[in-house]
Amino acid sequence: MIEYTEGIYTYYVYILTNKNRTVLYTGVTNNLKQRLHQHENKVNPESFTARYKAHNLIYFEKFGWIQLAIEREKEIKNLTREKKLQLIKEINPDLEFWNEKFKIEFPTE
Repeated sequence: MIEYTEGIYTYYVYILTNKNRTVLYTGVTNNLKQRLHQHENKVNPESFTARYKAHNLIYFEKFGWIQLAIEREKEIKNLTREKKLQLIKEINPDLEFWNEKFKIEFPTE
């Protein structure tokens, strides 16, 4: 994980993939747990991630400023698939799914 900690808030640039690792989706959020939950539950059924079943987290970077996060998201989106995979494999060589690290715990009744 790459971390830029100047600012008082936390923003994440993240990359998701589907079960077969054939799709890559890059996004930005200020709440990665909540955003992953939304992707997994297809809150927006017409979205790219819902259509292509891309909800498995394989990469993220952490920022303290939204401007830096948005800039980085755009940089990553402009990379070729091969360059994105190189970036991901620098910190996640086996393309493991990291969703469990950000699971939202709901109270049980």
